[in-house]
Amino acid sequence: MMKKAPQFAMKLGAFFYMEKGEIKMENALKGVKVLDLSRVLAGPLGTMLLADMGADVLRVEQPGGSDDIRHWYPFVGEESTYYMAANRNKRSMTLHLKTERGREIFEKLVKTADIVVENFKSGTLDRLGLGYERLKTIKPDIILCSITGYGQTGPMHKHPGYDPVIQAVSGLMDVTGQKDGDPTRVGIPVADIMTSHYVAISLLGALRVRDQEQEAQHVDLSLLDVQVSSLANIASSYLLKNHITQRMGNAHGNITPYETFQCADDPIMIAAGNDRMFAAVANVMGHPEWVDDNRFQTNRDRIEHRDELRALLEEVFAQKTAAEWEDLLSEHGVPCGAVNNIEQVFEHPQVQHREMVKKGEHETLGEVKFVRNPIRANEETLPIDQAPPVLGENTEEVLAGEFGMDEESLQVLKKEGII
Repeated sequence: MMKKAPQFAMKLGAFFYMEKGEIKMENALKGVKVLDLSRVLAGPLGTMLLADMGADVLRVEQPGGSDDIRHWYPFVGEESTYYMAANRNKRSMTLHLKTERGREIFEKLVKTADIVVENFKSGTLDRLGLGYERLKTIKPDIILCSITGYGQTGPMHKHPGYDPVIQAVSGLMDVTGQKDGDPTRVGIPVADIMTSHYVAISLLGALRVRDQEQEAQHVDLSLLDVQVSSLANIASSYLLKNHITQRMGNAHGNITPYETFQCADDPIMIAAGNDRMFAAVANVMGHPEWVDDNRFQTNRDRIEHRDELRALLEEVFAQKTAAEWEDLLSEHGVPCGAVNNIEQVFEHPQVQHREMVKKGEHETLGEVKFVRNPIRANEETLPIDQAPPVLGENTEEVLAGEFGMDEESLQVLKKEGII
């Protein structure tokens, strides 16, 4: 039996105080309705995290589609695998927001929504007549989350900002790559991915504040802000010591040995983060004398004699395979691992044991595979209840179910290009 909800509980039942066992992580946000106008990656990935926890996320796109990611290679059937990575557990409808009728329908959707997420260029939503001030008049406690490259204010607030550009502007590229090579982009869109996490985190916080204060909120997330905040020790080293970190390839600027080494077959990454771990490396490799060598006794000593130490390590690592070294070093508590390609990742016994690949049913493709949400709570993982929807898959369902539109009315909207 449900206990009386505390004052801060969500109106729609997402965070009601429940008896033990009545609610699981997979429906923690059940009853929370999200209108997702976002495109490409940072926004869709963030709303997908909410959908994984039970939120009803409705993607809203222009008729014909307005998300570039739908057209990015490679494809499975007619669907972009890039799009498939960011849109599970959602519904999809089409709606032409540049028409008066389209805006009227959207405003009706807002009346029953908790959150609107968008990542248009700054000012676009206002020009459509659907900006924050307008949304507040429709739903006084609405939460609007705006995601842009540079934020809603500042000299660059109208500039477009895709992930690789943000990696460049934020300084991430300058500290990534070989010491004598060019600045290098990280191989996955890390600025988008990290921003998506802040989308989810900020909206969970905004829901809590809304239910305490009953007020609307406008969350302003900038990819640049997120990436600068994620510079971690690199930023701290500069701000506190005026130290400018240089590119070190796969090595660490402050710790060694903390890098990749070529083995008899493949490279291995080791992260000997303290003197004890270095001693373990030395002993496993059959060179206990390194521990007492004045050049290598402390991390500071090893940093000063980095090249000499690396030469010694390279010679020994080349004598065994990466798997052999991984077994030996792991037994002695040294963090290490072979550098896997993508195929090897999904064949890895730990990845398979953790069931990181799940299956879902797609409208046109049938059974498809996905990387699951990494959250595991009470030994259970979050399900994939719905594969990423095809464009407009739920348009008629939404309009008929929520607004009672009959078939004739739907056909009129189609003919006029509203849906």
